Amino acid sequence: MSTPEFSLIIPVYNEAENVMPLAREIAAALDGQVEWECLWVDDGSRDASPRELARLCAEDSRHRVLGLVANSGQSAALLAGFRAARGQVLGTLDADGQNVPADLPAMLRLLQESGADLVNGRRATRQDTWLRRVSSRLANGWRNTLTGERVADVGCAIRVFRRECVRQLPPFKGMHRFLPTLIQLDGWTLVEMAVAHRPRERGLSKYGVGNRLWVGIWDTFGVMWLQRRYAAHRVRREDQ
Repeated sequence: MSTPEFSLIIPVYNEAENVMPLAREIAAALDGQVEWECLWVDDGSRDASPRELARLCAEDSRHRVLGLVANSGQSAALLAGFRAARGQVLGTLDADGQNVPADLPAMLRLLQESGADLVNGRRATRQDTWLRRVSSRLANGWRNTLTGERVADVGCAIRVFRRECVRQLPPFKGMHRFLPTLIQLDGWTLVEMAVAHRPRERGLSKYGVGNRLWVGIWDTFGVMWLQRRYAAHRVRREDQ
């Protein structure tokens, strides 16, 4: 099997109904655009997700599954996926079907044309309940104010980036909420792109105010400390 140019990483926790529809959308978006693989990180699912993922991999070898022994959270699933991915460019996507895979080719083109290291999605029109929209806006504003960043949508799950950006990420629960900030700590550059967003049609949300807003606010203090104490460094290439 040849090494793919692009690895898409999708954390999965009890999303059996979404696996096959999302896989079809990914293939439709990426076929003919880039050599790709999709790495599904099963975060200890207790529903039929493992069976659906096994069926998908049997049908299309470009899909792979990395199974975690127990439910470890979205940050751990992403970190495991980053280590196991084979592409030089990586991407992330939620398994709930609210991100739109058709946005990925444009994001990949922007990554190449802009010279940036990360293209972060910005949900142009949020298709969530009013409570989730308000809590997300509050958490995003809080993070930006305290960390000094100006990322319009820190919590958007669809993004593409060069794999070097995530080689030195600090592993902590909640890391996924601060990926743009943490990537920029090492001097990597970021651009944002408006992306589509859909209502959840299948399955149940894993997040609410209790495990998203308040936890994210508390974690911001830890990231502030890290910003002040982070030993940033980049190794000079031999050809420079």
